Amino acid sequence: MKIKSFLLLAVMAMTAAPAALAQTTSPYSKFGYGLLGDNATSAQRQMGGVGYAMRSGRQINVMNPASYAAIDSLTFLFDMGTDVSMYWRKDNTGSSKDWGGGLEYVTMQFPVTSYIGVSAGILPYSSVGYAFGSDIENGVATHQGTGGINQLYLGAGVRPFKNFTVGFNASYLFGNTFNDVYAVGSTSSLFEQVMEVQDFHFQFGMQYTLNLSRKNDLTLGVTYSPGKTLLGKTYVLKYDTSQDSKPDTVASTSLRNKFSIADTWGVGINYEWNKQFQAEVDFTYQNWAKAKFTEIEDFSSTKFDNRWRIGAGVSYIPNPHGGYFKRITYRAGGFYNRDYVMVKSKDTYNNVRDYGFSCGFGFPTVKSKNVINLGFEYHHRQSTPNALLTEQYFNITLGINFNGLWFFQPKLR
Repeated sequence: MKIKSFLLLAVMAMTAAPAALAQTTSPYSKFGYGLLGDNATSAQRQMGGVGYAMRSGRQINVMNPASYAAIDSLTFLFDMGTDVSMYWRKDNTGSSKDWGGGLEYVTMQFPVTSYIGVSAGILPYSSVGYAFGSDIENGVATHQGTGGINQLYLGAGVRPFKNFTVGFNASYLFGNTFNDVYAVGSTSSLFEQVMEVQDFHFQFGMQYTLNLSRKNDLTLGVTYSPGKTLLGKTYVLKYDTSQDSKPDTVASTSLRNKFSIADTWGVGINYEWNKQFQAEVDFTYQNWAKAKFTEIEDFSSTKFDNRWRIGAGVSYIPNPHGGYFKRITYRAGGFYNRDYVMVKSKDTYNNVRDYGFSCGFGFPTVKSKNVINLGFEYHHRQSTPNALLTEQYFNITLGINFNGLWFFQPKLR
């Protein structure tokens, strides 16, 4: 496919992506801004979601914008990922199963000069999706939530001198979250909290590679994203379901100084041998305990705690220049995460923690440098010390990585 055609496809995909981004189906997404994304591509998710120190001329790495400078001056990259998930849940009332999935991200990257690379794309910042019931005085209530916050980013990486790169991502955060409570008692009413976010967000990164020997490299990666108060608004609508009438706006407020997101620090170290084997360990820290999420009308505030995550992964290519099966990339990894939301049970606040394992393959296409990344993930999530709800889910991820020439014109002989 010609590069101009693929550029058009990339722009069209990013334009359509907000409506198609995957929705989670976890009751834990009811709290705060929902479940947070980590900007990992399909290939990176196969390695436990690592990437702060990863740099490659053939793979987009949004986790650290300093990696964009590693792209070859003649290369154009396009990466799009999807997933399908199956969930198993268990609490003190019973168990259930559910399905989810959809488009995960759309990204592209291209060179400006031999030492500057640029990337653009769209990914989820957070995702909301749940439905469950509860008892209330003289009736029952159904809780349902949808939506999420998306991030449309543009970033650049530059190599000021050998083995050292720096970069930044400028993201536009946008999207709506909907949290509904349908109460049925002596009367029936629907309360809906809507949050509309429209704001900018920034991330900065650096990477330094130490050449241990001709075949051995060690790379350190560091990122920082400043926290901020959000711009937008939130309001609560009340519907009288017994009458065919317009909803009443019972509360409305600006997000400024009442809702905020945390600072994020990321650090990773990557070891690579002969362009065939690599291993990486990453650590993420977010000071959510200082962030704000204010109560509005009948929707209570959410208590946050500092979030941290550790991930590790490996990848191996038997022979990058060998036969087809020797050019397949094999990946595996795992992670442990203490999430940012606190779930209240009676008078006790519970942390939410999850861990998981992943593996996958990068299948090269026969007559091009394109790669199809197929991955498998297992996740376990529950609150602690009180296990109010235990979730297990299995993901199948599919990423398509297009690797083409960037407006290269062959010379006539």
